[in-house]
This record gives sequence, C-alpha cells and structure tokens, in this order.
Amino acid sequence: MTMLLVRRAAQTAVRTNQRRSFSASQTHPNQRKGLVLGVFEKEGEEGSFNLTEAAAAFDQALSGKLSELLKISGPTLKKGKNRLFYGIHKDFPCVAVVGLGKNNAGVCGTENWDTSKESIRQAVSAGCRSLQDLEVNHVEVDACGDAQSAAEGAALGLFQYDQLKSKKKTKVTTQLHGSADSASWEKGVMYAEGQNLARLLMEAPANHITPTAFANTIEEKLAPHAELVTIKKRSQAWIEEQQMGAFLSVSKGSEEPPVFLELHYNGSPDSKQAPLMLVGKGITFDSGGISLKPSPSMDAMRADMGGAATVCASIVTAAALKLPINIIGLAPLCENMPSGKATKPGDVVTARNGKTIQVDNTDAEGRLILADALCYGHTFNPRAIVNVATLTGAMDVALGSAATGVFTNSDWLWEQLHKASVVTGDRVWRMPLFQHYTRQVTDSQLADLNNIGKYSRSGGACTAAAFLREFVTAPHWAHLDIAGVMSNKDEVPYLRKGMSGRPTRTLVEFAAGLSHNG
Repeated sequence: MTMLLVRRAAQTAVRTNQRRSFSASQTHPNQRKGLVLGVFEKEGEEGSFNLTEAAAAFDQALSGKLSELLKISGPTLKKGKNRLFYGIHKDFPCVAVVGLGKNNAGVCGTENWDTSKESIRQAVSAGCRSLQDLEVNHVEVDACGDAQSAAEGAALGLFQYDQLKSKKKTKVTTQLHGSADSASWEKGVMYAEGQNLARLLMEAPANHITPTAFANTIEEKLAPHAELVTIKKRSQAWIEEQQMGAFLSVSKGSEEPPVFLELHYNGSPDSKQAPLMLVGKGITFDSGGISLKPSPSMDAMRADMGGAATVCASIVTAAALKLPINIIGLAPLCENMPSGKATKPGDVVTARNGKTIQVDNTDAEGRLILADALCYGHTFNPRAIVNVATLTGAMDVALGSAATGVFTNSDWLWEQLHKASVVTGDRVWRMPLFQHYTRQVTDSQLADLNNIGKYSRSGGACTAAAFLREFVTAPHWAHLDIAGVMSNKDEVPYLRKGMSGRPTRTLVEFAAGLSHNG
C-alpha cells in the first residue's frame, strides 16, 4: 500500500503543470480557462506602464480595453503583484495581469542573481495561484520575455503536496500563450518538474519514503530513460562487502534496511568521458539516534534526505533534457534511529578508506554516511565531485534560507556552481575550508577523527566540511550544505510553504553548463 501511494504521488506530481501543447487556439472541454499577462513599470513616469508583447497583442485585440482597465483599476502594479479582470475576453473568463518590475533589470551583482528572471518567476507564480484559487483549471501564460523563467514560475508556484489529503487544491495545467519560444518553455517545465520531484520526496512522510521506497520511486522516474540510465540498488550485504563501516554505524539502529543507490546517466557521445559525480545524503528520517533530537520540529527530519532527493531529481531532469554529459549519482539511504543496536556516543567506527572515527554525537550522522560514499565515488575517477547534504543547523544559522553554503577546494568548480546559481536564482555562497577547522576534527582522543568539532558548536558547518575533506583526494570537490534552504516559509515567493527541493535547478544548470562547455 505504501509503495502504491508513493507511485501515485510521483505520477500526480509529474502530471501537474505538464501540458506539453503550445497552441493557444486549442479547445479544452469542461475546463475553466485563465490567462496570465505581464506588465512592466515604465521608468521615470509615475503611474505608467509598458505591456509585454503578448499583453500588447491581447490589448490590441480588445481595442485597448485592457490598458484602459489597468489605468482605472488602481495604482501601477508593483513587482510580484497581480490584478484580476473578468469577462473581458470570450476565451478567457479570468485574466490575471502581473507586475514584472523594471524591464531588462538583468544580473544584479549585489543580489547574485538575474533580477529579470526572478521577477518573472515571482509574478507568474502569483498570477497562476490567483487563478487556481478561483478554481480555474487551465492557464495560458505569457512568456514575459523569458519563456523558461515563466514556465518555472508557473510550475513551481502551483505545486502543492496534498496527496494524502481528502480536500485537494484545484489541479491546474499550464501552457505557453501565443507562439513564442516553446523550446524554452518546455525546458523551464522540466527544470521545475525536477525541483517538484525533490519537493515531493522531501515533503512525503518518512513511513512512506523509506530507503527502499525512495530507491524504487527514483527507479520508476528513470524508467522512460532506460536506454541512457543504469540503476543499482545496493543491499546491506554489498555495503558490508565494501567495508562501509561509517555508513553501517548509522543504519544499524533502524529496522529499515539501508540501500546504497547508484545511478549512471550516460548522456555523452563519448562513453569514456570522465563522469560528473553527485553524492547526496539520504537520511530518510533523522531522530538523532542515541543523541536524540528534541521532539519539537523533529517531524521536519523526514526531509533529511534532501541531498539525495535533489541529486536524484537532478539526474532525472538531466536524462529528460538528454544532456550530453556522463553523471554518476550516489545516495546512501538509511534511517538514524535509537535502539539497542544503535551506535553509542564514544563508539569508534572504521570508514571505507580505513580511517577510524570517534562518534561523540550520533546526531552528526550525515558526515558519516557521506564519508563512505565519497570514498567509493573516487573509484570512478570523476572529473568533479559535488556532494549535497542537509548537514548542519549551523549552516542555517550562518546563511538562513538565502543561499546554499559551498565549501570547495576548487576555484574552477566554485565558478561553475556560482554561474549556474545566478541563472536559476537559487543562490550559492562560498564558505571557508581553512586548516583551522581541520585541526578541530583531527584532534580525537580515541581515533583518527572525531565526528564533531573540538569546540562543539563553534563553526559547526565549517568543521563538518573539514571532516568530509578528510575523505576527498580529488582536485575538484565541492560540499553543498543545504540545511538552511531545506524548507520555505515565505522567503522564496514562488514556492509555497513546505520543503523547497532546493537547489535542484542549480544542480541541473551546473550540469548543463559542464555538458556544453566541457
């Protein structure tokens, strides 16, 4: 029954917002149709505006009625706000006009993102949600000058995890209005669907997304791309053969068997091309183990597999886009639970590379499972390794939900990740990997390493990164700590409250950049 629910949830998430047709003239029986159109602020003239190309054509077809209504219905639309009009066009009973801010705002060096793209995502999502609230179930969307960003705003803004509720939001299908850039729209839909898959996995309860269920869901999602993808669901016996003592030390407290999920996407025409390695922390529920977490908000730890969710969703998206690159994804999946078999504070375990680790806090478990996965990842001689993990509360304290923290030994890799994040608006920020922090994890009373820093909470995100570095020999490695961006309250306007699926789109854009630039 659990797997059936997971399967239905995954299928529903994909069907939502996935309309692949771009003809504005199609009829949709029994559908209430809506339209989202954009308007820019006119610089230097208070109270005036410029219509987008699609909005101007719509206005012209109505002999200027839309412009007239905008002028008399209130002040100029501010960025991200929308205004609804009813009965002005026979094909669209409801029209949402959305404020896009200033035209051609472009990349902002201070904000580290493309303001125009972010404004479009924000505005389109607001318009689509307003129409959804009116139970409009099919929406045509103005490209607003950037069809990909418009598609992302629509699909991300409409996503709602309500699979387990009796009363559900109106399901809305979207399509591009007019004959603008359909290829970019399609690309935006796929980027957003990737993030929505990660959101689905992260939001679902831990009794539905166990390590086994997670692996099966990803296998199902990759089934349409079987000719390019190899999936290996490694069992506990294999994990033991690989001598992944750090990973096993975390999983052994739970009744749920661990799974080491290995994905190979072979998209490059050159089969011998060194792969990009993506590694995701896959703790499907984190109680803290014997070092038990406080009960308030412990339910959110169903999303402690956010690293695995974003990595696997990125590979699903790369396959859908048919990116010409080879990618290997690794996701050590298990629960961290207290029991008579669980690891105890002070225990010493041995990682795959032979290093011993004194486990002084069983709630610092993510770095343990990643340590073995990173060691294994090196055996494929990757061109770069990027690991993603909801690793430390300290990361949330440092950056909040503004950006993913990046710790890397490679300036080149940092530049690629940063460039991708400017495009997607899902930002990254570089953090230090000083020897200062390494000394705090290598000073251990009983073993080679301690899984927590010598000075406990001080620089917790940095000492966690320093710990991981002890299992890395590759010249291009980056650790992405996504604990701060795991969930969304209202900080990202085009994401509803809940698990965010960040930074899936940035990972996809990063992989796309590598695939096209070598």
